[in-house]
Amino acid sequence: MSAASPLRKRSEPMIEGEFAFTARNFEQIATFLRAQSGIVLNEAKATLVYSRLAKRVRKLGLADFDEYCAYIETAEGLGERNEMLAALTTNVTRFFREPHHFDHLRDKLMPRLIQTAQSGGRVRIWSAACSSGEEPYSIALTLLDKFPEAGRHDVRILATDIDPNIVKKARVGIYRDESVSTIPPKLRDRWLKPEQTNGEKMWSVGAEARALITFNELNLIGDWPMKGKFDVIFCRNVVIYFEEATQVFLWNRFKTMLAPEGRLYIGHSERCDVDGYVSDGLTIYRMGGRP
Repeated sequence: MSAASPLRKRSEPMIEGEFAFTARNFEQIATFLRAQSGIVLNEAKATLVYSRLAKRVRKLGLADFDEYCAYIETAEGLGERNEMLAALTTNVTRFFREPHHFDHLRDKLMPRLIQTAQSGGRVRIWSAACSSGEEPYSIALTLLDKFPEAGRHDVRILATDIDPNIVKKARVGIYRDESVSTIPPKLRDRWLKPEQTNGEKMWSVGAEARALITFNELNLIGDWPMKGKFDVIFCRNVVIYFEEATQVFLWNRFKTMLAPEGRLYIGHSERCDVDGYVSDGLTIYRMGGRP
């Protein structure tokens, strides 16, 4: 095979569609995404990449993906780089997803956290990939169920995500009726408010739960400005998109942010097999040697 053959293959179309989309285009986008977010794309995701980004190519009035890839490398393309990250980030979530984690938080950790707060101590929880807000609001509802006066103490939830658009949606805190179906009715009826939007029944998260949460943009492989330790970290169904070295890097980084009695909750398809953690239940980890 000649040296030119791979180049010819890279210039061949991968997807038949409105815009030319070559293997070279896919490589450029995958390389950028990995460098910016740690997310690894293989060629099986080419159709997904095309379908999500063709809308951006069309909106920008560009001729093809060659022009798009060139544009995101320019200074003027900074905003579009953020749009691309948002388009390629998966945001699948629901209220009280993997409910055993919230049961564990309520039954195993809340008594100690409540005692800490009532004694004037600091309680911090981090939802490290908060998506559209269902996870941090589920945490807040779990807290309020056992500790309705949490807002009067030093109890706070940090909710972060790499996607600025999804963080804005999370801050709004309004959800369709079917989306709140996994919230236990007693919690939904006490801490959320029903409302009508264009004739559709919606639910708005109440002020008590909102007051506990701060939403911010954050790249998990970028800088972390937080200084204090966290009693609880939720990072679920995120590292499955990273290569193994990045997963290990992130698990070790979380260790530096966990309080001595802290817990790390991860996704059902993930494992935390690095030194320093021991299992405390299904996809729940604590620092080794601590009760």
